[in-house]
Amino acid sequence: NDDGKVDILIANNRKSPTVYRNDNDNENHFLKVKLIGLSGNAQAIGARITVTSQNGTQTHEVQLGTGYLAQGPTIAHFGLGGDESVESVDVIWPDRFRSTSSIESVSANQTIVLEQPVREEIFLNVVDGAGAGIYESTDRIFLEAEVPPDGYVFSHWTSNGDGVFDDWKSEQTYFTMPAGSVTVTANYLPVTSTGPDSSVARLWNEVLLESIRNDYARPTVHARNLFHISAAMYDAWAAFGSTEATWLLGSSQAGYTCKFSKGATATDIDESRQEALSFAAYRLILHRFSRSPSRGTIVRDADVLMSFLGNDKSLTNEGATLDDPAALGNHIASCYTRMGMIDGANESYDYENAKYRPVNGALRPEEPGNPNIVDLNRWQPLSLVEFIDQSGNPSSSEPAFIGAEWGSVLSFALDENDLTLFERDGQEYWVYHDPGEPPFIHGSRIDEYRWGFERVAVWSSQLDPSDDVQVDISPSSIGNISAYPETFDEYQTFYKDGLSPDFNLGYEVNPSTGLSYTPQLVKRGDFTRVLAEFWADGPDSETPPGHWFVILNSVTDHPELSKRLGGTGPELDKLEWDVKAYFSLGGAMHDAAIAAWGVKGWYDYIRPISAIRAMSDRSQSSDPDQVSYSTTGLGLQDGFIELIDSGDPLAGESEEHVGKIKLYAWRGPDYVKDSRIDVAGVGWIRAENWWPYQRPSFVTPPFAGYVSGHSTYSSAAAEVLTRLTGSEYFPGGMSSFDIPADEFLKFERGPSGPMVLQWAKYKDAADQCSLSRIWGGIHPPHD
Repeated sequence: NDDGKVDILIANNRKSPTVYRNDNDNENHFLKVKLIGLSGNAQAIGARITVTSQNGTQTHEVQLGTGYLAQGPTIAHFGLGGDESVESVDVIWPDRFRSTSSIESVSANQTIVLEQPVREEIFLNVVDGAGAGIYESTDRIFLEAEVPPDGYVFSHWTSNGDGVFDDWKSEQTYFTMPAGSVTVTANYLPVTSTGPDSSVARLWNEVLLESIRNDYARPTVHARNLFHISAAMYDAWAAFGSTEATWLLGSSQAGYTCKFSKGATATDIDESRQEALSFAAYRLILHRFSRSPSRGTIVRDADVLMSFLGNDKSLTNEGATLDDPAALGNHIASCYTRMGMIDGANESYDYENAKYRPVNGALRPEEPGNPNIVDLNRWQPLSLVEFIDQSGNPSSSEPAFIGAEWGSVLSFALDENDLTLFERDGQEYWVYHDPGEPPFIHGSRIDEYRWGFERVAVWSSQLDPSDDVQVDISPSSIGNISAYPETFDEYQTFYKDGLSPDFNLGYEVNPSTGLSYTPQLVKRGDFTRVLAEFWADGPDSETPPGHWFVILNSVTDHPELSKRLGGTGPELDKLEWDVKAYFSLGGAMHDAAIAAWGVKGWYDYIRPISAIRAMSDRSQSSDPDQVSYSTTGLGLQDGFIELIDSGDPLAGESEEHVGKIKLYAWRGPDYVKDSRIDVAGVGWIRAENWWPYQRPSFVTPPFAGYVSGHSTYSSAAAEVLTRLTGSEYFPGGMSSFDIPADEFLKFERGPSGPMVLQWAKYKDAADQCSLSRIWGGIHPPHD
């Protein structure tokens, strides 16, 4: 009845609901806080509210579900005891800026309403003091109110990294905002940090990656976007050359012909190339992200870059000759747009599956067990209280299989001789490089099936920083894998513990410096958690194929890289290198998606959360003489997979859980109330409640497991980078990524100490990505 005294409603099946009304007569006070979020998350799910009063501080995170079979209001309630007012109400909003709101001196016994602030973004176009247009960086700042009009230029701007713009290169003057705007409050994630003379292709690639981060997390779709936009830039560049062949321009793909007649040669080829490339990338980005949840941000990014480059975006005419570069760029974008409508991706219907339907009913992860599964070999959708994809976008609470029929999309370089056609339910499935069927729970490979998913459960026990196990994560111990498994027996040995010294030989010396790699000892539970999150979708949610473009850009920026194709021949200028590198990597990422998702769609294979819970419902498969035996249950393993005995803390008040399976594993999101301070840790849990190491609003990617898309993308990218640069090693003999303590992990606190992820070879990074998927609870080894 909204009097500040919390009431409870209990709804029982087949019984009348009961209201426990709180009419207690006391002098205590309360404050209720209602948040209004921006479009897409109007209830501000994930916001964190902190109320400070004389009695202390309370924090509440806005959630849709608050516990097992429980539902609390999204309006936060704070009991204040005898305090008649609060000193402050502070809100951290669930956006990518971690925007904040704060009010002070609020009277008790009321409901206050706070609206999420709109944080705008602009580019700073840095030129020299005379306004000559010498480019130094294109950075991004955030304003709490209006964005200044286009055209403002700031001289020699840098930031000291804390959001205060007081560090100037030479003049030692101070930053002043133009009239009509407000104080700059944060400096966050430069769109580009690429140096004074980045190529125009690099700038557009950065805008593309930022567009992917602002879109739904669809790895197949974005592999295609990365390829098509990279290919469009390549075509615009190659059109003005005399040796390179274009891909779509002047040829036919998917039955569509893109006309091209060179005509008159441009007087300034470099300038014409950049202009044509920019219009092609600009138009295609706007088209491909026209239905993005953050379309306004994407359009603004693209518009600002066009303005910075001096291109008139109002020029929309098309031409198939070289005499008008802007028209040629528009024509190239139009060709890719039209070809994309018939390339098999079903872009017109937002990439939906034509006929695929799951055979299993949805699993509700917040409930125990897996009662709705029919086929333990097939993929099972999840029904979540709320689904938020890896880019932070709320979506359907029962997400559909992404890309079930993606194998028939037009590829870049896949060979029809490697194609196998299958048919199911009237739908044809295209599978390139068919690896054969995975192990099934019925048949000759049942032992391999059980073992694979049991490995996921066992590796989950390695996600605890309090176990004090330390590992050397430097190239002196990690990487340089000597051999890969091909048989079941070899798999069992290879995937024994995830960091097997029998296979990770490491490296004696850095080939670039001639010196030994410095060992780096960290807690295993920190390392495994960091890997699971780092490789999930890239550091900034650009999806796995986009993550490898980020890695490519870091390789390109390395001062020791010689930009020679294959490491031989003449050194290329920055534009030619970038265009050819993006085209090559984009084609490989696109084909990796087609090949991997062709396998996923046809074999339609189960994920660990479904398999582990389903097998736990059938109990144990090790001993026919013990309780609850089933050949399709989990195998017992001392210290990791055991039966619940009478008197066990997990047995239940009436010992109703005796005979069920328990796992020594990561305990799950119910043990994390505040991700800033809590760590779920590892302990004994009922197997029917097992979670992968993922957010409760995500849990598992919405598509089949076999084969791993991450592994396919990563291995393909590692091969491209090796051949592109002419070396297996990263420039300088090592690449690294700094992980700060207690800040990097998003859904629990950690890591407990700082670390640096390090890889000597591209393949080492790809292998680490693959292993991370097992620790993350997303794949068994056979995926």
